[in-house]
Amino acid sequence: MSVTPVDPTQPYDSDNIFAKILRGEIPSTRVYEDEWAVAFEDIAPVAPIHVLVVPRGAYVSWDDFSQNAPAQEVAGYVKAIGNVARQLGLVEDGYRLINNIGPDGGQIVPHLHVHLLGGRTMGPMLTGQ
Repeated sequence: MSVTPVDPTQPYDSDNIFAKILRGEIPSTRVYEDEWAVAFEDIAPVAPIHVLVVPRGAYVSWDDFSQNAPAQEVAGYVKAIGNVARQLGLVEDGYRLINNIGPDGGQIVPHLHVHLLGGRTMGPMLTGQ
Protein backbone atom coordinates (compact mmCIF):
# COMPACT_ATOMS: atom_id res chain seq x y z
CA MET A 1 0.00 0.00 0.00
CA SER A 2 1.38 3.38 -0.99
CA VAL A 3 0.81 6.35 1.28
CA THR A 4 1.21 10.02 0.60
CA PRO A 5 2.98 11.99 3.31
CA VAL A 6 1.14 14.99 4.71
CA ASP A 7 2.12 18.55 3.80
CA PRO A 8 1.58 20.33 7.14
CA THR A 9 1.31 23.70 5.40
CA GLN A 10 -1.98 22.70 3.76
CA PRO A 11 -5.32 23.60 5.37
CA TYR A 12 -7.03 21.10 7.64
CA ASP A 13 -8.98 18.41 5.77
CA SER A 14 -12.19 17.66 7.69
CA ASP A 15 -12.58 14.40 5.74
CA ASN A 16 -9.41 12.81 7.16
CA ILE A 17 -9.82 9.44 8.87
CA PHE A 18 -9.30 10.79 12.40
CA ALA A 19 -11.91 13.51 11.91
CA LYS A 20 -14.31 10.77 10.82
CA ILE A 21 -13.43 8.69 13.89
CA LEU A 22 -14.01 11.71 16.14
CA ARG A 23 -17.44 12.20 14.55
CA GLY A 24 -18.28 8.51 14.96
CA GLU A 25 -18.47 7.87 11.22
CA ILE A 26 -15.73 5.23 11.40
CA PRO A 27 -15.62 2.75 14.29
CA SER A 28 -12.68 2.62 16.67
CA THR A 29 -11.82 0.94 19.92
CA ARG A 30 -11.75 3.93 22.24
CA VAL A 31 -9.77 3.62 25.44
CA TYR A 32 -10.18 7.19 26.72
CA GLU A 33 -12.04 10.39 25.95
CA ASP A 34 -12.63 13.75 27.54
CA GLU A 35 -13.54 17.22 26.32
CA TRP A 36 -10.07 17.73 24.77
CA ALA A 37 -9.04 14.39 23.28
CA VAL A 38 -9.94 10.87 22.23
CA ALA A 39 -7.60 7.88 22.46
CA PHE A 40 -8.16 4.69 20.51
CA GLU A 41 -6.26 1.54 19.63
CA ASP A 42 -4.06 1.68 16.53
CA ILE A 43 -5.27 -0.72 13.81
CA ALA A 44 -1.65 -1.75 13.04
CA PRO A 45 0.03 -1.87 16.46
CA VAL A 46 3.81 -2.06 16.75
CA ALA A 47 3.82 -2.68 20.51
CA PRO A 48 1.57 -4.60 22.93
CA ILE A 49 -0.03 -1.26 23.79
CA HIS A 50 -0.31 1.16 20.87
CA VAL A 51 -2.94 3.87 21.05
CA LEU A 52 -3.41 7.10 19.19
CA VAL A 53 -4.33 10.21 21.15
CA VAL A 54 -5.97 12.89 19.00
CA PRO A 55 -7.24 16.30 20.00
CA ARG A 56 -10.89 17.02 19.28
CA GLY A 57 -9.91 20.27 17.56
CA ALA A 58 -9.06 20.57 13.87
CA TYR A 59 -5.25 20.76 13.77
CA VAL A 60 -2.97 19.34 11.10
CA SER A 61 0.22 19.06 13.15
CA TRP A 62 1.93 19.90 16.43
CA ASP A 63 3.16 23.12 14.81
CA ASP A 64 -0.39 24.10 13.81
CA PHE A 65 -1.70 23.17 17.27
CA SER A 66 0.98 24.97 19.27
CA GLN A 67 0.58 28.09 17.15
CA ASN A 68 -3.22 28.24 16.90
CA ALA A 69 -4.86 26.41 19.82
CA PRO A 70 -5.82 28.34 22.95
CA ALA A 71 -3.63 27.61 25.99
CA GLN A 72 -6.48 25.78 27.74
CA GLU A 73 -6.84 23.39 24.79
CA VAL A 74 -3.09 22.74 24.64
CA ALA A 75 -3.01 22.01 28.38
CA GLY A 76 -6.11 19.79 28.12
CA TYR A 77 -4.59 17.73 25.31
CA VAL A 78 -1.24 17.30 27.05
CA LYS A 79 -3.02 16.26 30.27
CA ALA A 80 -5.17 13.79 28.30
CA ILE A 81 -2.02 12.09 26.98
CA GLY A 82 -0.77 11.69 30.56
CA ASN A 83 -4.17 10.42 31.68
CA VAL A 84 -4.13 7.74 28.98
CA ALA A 85 -0.63 6.58 29.99
CA ARG A 86 -1.69 6.33 33.64
CA GLN A 87 -4.99 4.59 32.79
CA LEU A 88 -3.11 1.99 30.74
CA GLY A 89 -0.62 1.37 33.58
CA LEU A 90 2.41 2.53 31.60
CA VAL A 91 3.97 5.06 33.94
CA GLU A 92 5.98 2.72 36.19
CA ASP A 93 7.74 0.76 33.43
CA GLY A 94 7.79 3.60 30.90
CA TYR A 95 6.41 4.27 27.47
CA ARG A 96 7.16 6.13 24.26
CA LEU A 97 5.34 9.03 22.63
CA ILE A 98 5.78 9.59 18.90
CA ASN A 99 4.48 12.51 16.88
CA ASN A 100 5.18 12.56 13.15
CA ILE A 101 5.07 15.93 11.40
CA GLY A 102 5.23 16.46 7.65
CA PRO A 103 6.75 14.35 4.88
CA ASP A 104 10.22 13.96 6.41
CA GLY A 105 8.68 13.10 9.77
CA GLY A 106 6.49 10.39 8.25
CA GLN A 107 3.09 11.96 8.94
CA ILE A 108 0.36 10.25 6.94
CA VAL A 109 -2.92 11.41 8.52
CA PRO A 110 -3.44 15.20 8.41
CA HIS A 111 -4.76 15.46 11.97
CA LEU A 112 -2.48 15.99 14.96
CA HIS A 113 -2.01 12.73 16.85
CA VAL A 114 0.41 11.15 19.27
CA HIS A 115 1.28 7.47 19.20
CA LEU A 116 1.51 6.14 22.75
CA LEU A 117 3.47 2.87 22.84
CA GLY A 118 4.18 0.58 25.77
CA GLY A 119 4.03 -2.88 27.20
CA ARG A 120 7.59 -3.81 26.19
CA THR A 121 11.08 -2.35 26.02
CA MET A 122 11.13 -0.03 23.04
CA GLY A 123 14.83 -0.24 22.18
CA PRO A 124 16.71 2.45 20.26
CA MET A 125 14.91 5.53 19.16
CA LEU A 126 15.62 5.15 15.44
CA THR A 127 17.18 2.39 13.43
CA GLY A 128 18.41 2.45 9.87
CA GLN A 129 18.74 5.54 7.77
